[in-house]
Amino acid sequence: MKTMTRRLTLTLALSGVLAASAAALAADKDLIVFDWSGYEDPGFHQKYVEKNGDSPTFTFFGDEDEAFEKARAGFKADLGHPCSQSVVKWREAGLLQPLDTSKISGWNDLNPGIMAMKDLATTADGKAWFMPWDWGNSQLTYNSDKVDEKDVQSLKALADPKFKGRVSIGDNVDDAYALASLAIGLKDWTKMTDDQFKQASDFLREVHKNVRSYWTDSTDIVQLLGGGEVDLAWAWNDATVQSVAAGVPIKAKKDTDEGISTWVCGYVLFKDAPGNTDKAYDYLNAVNDPEVANILVKDWGYGQANAKGMAGVDQAVLKEKGYDDVQKFVDKTLFQAPVPSEIKLKMIAEFEKIKAGY
Repeated sequence: MKTMTRRLTLTLALSGVLAASAAALAADKDLIVFDWSGYEDPGFHQKYVEKNGDSPTFTFFGDEDEAFEKARAGFKADLGHPCSQSVVKWREAGLLQPLDTSKISGWNDLNPGIMAMKDLATTADGKAWFMPWDWGNSQLTYNSDKVDEKDVQSLKALADPKFKGRVSIGDNVDDAYALASLAIGLKDWTKMTDDQFKQASDFLREVHKNVRSYWTDSTDIVQLLGGGEVDLAWAWNDATVQSVAAGVPIKAKKDTDEGISTWVCGYVLFKDAPGNTDKAYDYLNAVNDPEVANILVKDWGYGQANAKGMAGVDQAVLKEKGYDDVQKFVDKTLFQAPVPSEIKLKMIAEFEKIKAGY
């Protein structure tokens, strides 16, 4: 994921300012949620407000590596919102405590496919560490008024010289190497060889030649697309949703020859959580409520990990957002599962070189 921030335009603009200043949105002092900006939307945790009288206190991070370093340095919060590729690192660093699933309503309703991802929600000893909540895709996204669909049938279009200066991809190592892995035909990046790593990095170097700007969050890429600065991007679902809502002719291309990347994000309970644990579970229950799926799908273009929630979303909305037949693209997707630390460190170092032009 998701430098993932996913949202209504006004919320995005406001939360971007808050995140940039590292500010906290203070409310209920008994619960601190360390999150991506935008997820403080009360629509996601309305039942928490109904029970406790106010929203939690939110404090924001820009990406998961930043959040990890801050938490490891001693920053205190109760709940955090990492994504699939980071959970293992957070857990192995001793930052987390197991979840008491008996206190989470709808735990058994969580999507079986997501729950089956190895070493993600649970470990081999049966302990639960992560409640999957939101999931979505990184996908080819383009301006349909300026780009012919036949020219973007392959992800390799992002490296095509014809799009020089018209491309944007995220300033996010996970999404970048998910793109590159797909482009070289690799669906399981956890088994990336040295040769495949070189191929992927070489592809990103070709893409870099076309990049006008590396986007940092959803506000950024929506503005780049809406302002006509870029016509082709590797972006999350909400970039399309927000652009269309603003009247910009942006489309997502899920059926490229190489496919898409899928990520899963969710909530963890920090080991040294300073607040009220009961309220932490109130929050988890609020966001896991099946009714929240309607907001995630309709307004953000994301899926809720609660399968019961997804089943309750109007079929027309599911079809519009691309969730009516998930199986049709599952076979051509790279799941952003946790990668071995040695591979991740190589990715981080190499991506910095690529962005610098080396």
